[in-house]
Amino acid sequence: MNKFSTLLAGLMLALGLANTHNAVSAEQRPPIHFGAIGWESGALTTEILRLIVERGYGYTTDTFPGSTVSMEVALASNDLQVIAEEWAGRSPAWVKAEQAGQVFALGDTVKHAEEGWWVPAYVIEGDAARKLKPLAPELRSVDDLKRYPQVFRDPESPDKGRFLNSPSGWTSETVNSQKLKAYGLDELYTNFRSGSGAAMDAEIGSAIRRGQPVLFYYWNPTPLMGRYKLIRLQEPPFDAQAWATLTDAANPDPKGSRSLPAKLSIGVSKAFRDGYPDLVAVFEQVDLPIDRLNKALAVMSEKRTPPREAALTFLRDNPEVWKAWLPAEVATKVEGSL
Repeated sequence: MNKFSTLLAGLMLALGLANTHNAVSAEQRPPIHFGAIGWESGALTTEILRLIVERGYGYTTDTFPGSTVSMEVALASNDLQVIAEEWAGRSPAWVKAEQAGQVFALGDTVKHAEEGWWVPAYVIEGDAARKLKPLAPELRSVDDLKRYPQVFRDPESPDKGRFLNSPSGWTSETVNSQKLKAYGLDELYTNFRSGSGAAMDAEIGSAIRRGQPVLFYYWNPTPLMGRYKLIRLQEPPFDAQAWATLTDAANPDPKGSRSLPAKLSIGVSKAFRDGYPDLVAVFEQVDLPIDRLNKALAVMSEKRTPPREAALTFLRDNPEVWKAWLPAEVATKVEGSL
């Protein structure tokens, strides 16, 4: 063997040992703990990221459930490492942890996301095909709701309307409860909290299928937005000082404001950010087109597909989306595993 061949063999051996070392390191690391998000878009995004992390990089992952705030607290202490859909800046727990450098929001994962208060379009416009007359033709804003509590009558308290809030434990539940006070609606509407995101969806969907009026908090991206014609009610422009009163459940004098402009990111712990630069680089590139995401969510909801299976379908159907986030060799691994 000549000197060149000897050097080449040595180089290839070194590379082989390095690759083996990296593979062993990935396998020997403890699992990356993802938050088990309860709403559909978060659940689907979680599984998309887990599949990429597992099949592209060889890391093991698992999930742990919890409310939005409890997961953010766990992220700050590194008991969780990743929250796949973080509406950063919406809860005091997140803001405090971010200011302390304990958590980080990576990327801008879904453009044009939004949240607010909605009603089915037929409540305002009617629906000739379903022979539904408009029940609140002048409803445009949250202030107009003062005239229409009987349209949204609460079956358990017929003298009041019903506002369908988020489940308890969601950051938005606190915000919406404070908004009811800020808009002078807390005495006119029951603040009804569903037991879960699925129960909330079921109640909204049932009312819409029956052509009944329903007033509810919701957000986008979701399957609901792609399935029904909905109208978002106008609120006062966003104001940072007012927003601070809405996120504080103990504030006795909340002020009205649109919700903080939505920016969906991937929340990670400081330890994760420092220890997984390869994954941080990927997470910063994640961009899920909202129309494709809503379509995938609608199919997942209608067919009751488990999020893991729906994520596999999304990766198979949209390679041009996720390949743009990854190095070529990693994309090849993921694609080969599908």
